[in-house]
Amino acid sequence: MALAATKTKILPLTEERRRHQRVKVELLGRYMLADHREFPCQVTNMSPGGMAVIAPVTGQPGERVVAYVDHLGRLEGTIARHFQNGFAMTISATLRKRDKLAAQLTWLANRNILNLPEDRRHGRFQPKNPVARLILPNGNNLACRIIDLSQSGAGIAIADDLRPPVGAMVTIGKTQGRVVRHIEKGFAVEFTRLQHPDFVEDNVTGE
Repeated sequence: MALAATKTKILPLTEERRRHQRVKVELLGRYMLADHREFPCQVTNMSPGGMAVIAPVTGQPGERVVAYVDHLGRLEGTIARHFQNGFAMTISATLRKRDKLAAQLTWLANRNILNLPEDRRHGRFQPKNPVARLILPNGNNLACRIIDLSQSGAGIAIADDLRPPVGAMVTIGKTQGRVVRHIEKGFAVEFTRLQHPDFVEDNVTGE
């Protein structure tokens, strides 16, 4: 396969190689180039300082890129170099953000090793901040209230006339999910991917 042939070409920058260890992942997402064009992508390996992206359009070295990646949310950086079928990019982030990324990548790597099921049900809890932003299938961005939350899903309180149909894809904060049932004064959503227990609340209710 083409991806296997490019494995040796996806190398981190010299500085990054000294500071960060790359983790092999398979994460889907979207990215936006400097001219505001958006494309789907797949991240194949990454560290808190950079990542390799399989992409249909590679942009130019040094060009600013904004990516939205499953589990990880919004990541910003610049294109470092090209390889066959994609590009490598740096990740611009604060030390706090890099520490969070490192913890998330460790969890993703361990999850793959342990083969944890995506659909395992988890105990629900009430978030400290129940207010979140909800993006409906038609693009409307609304405020909503989180009734309860777990690694695999959430209960959402919203007016009946705004409630999306069962099966609709929605985004809560930075987390995408599917409406699985209607409840009194709201609906239940199942996340498309299992969330890290330490960051699920930030990913759902954070900016």
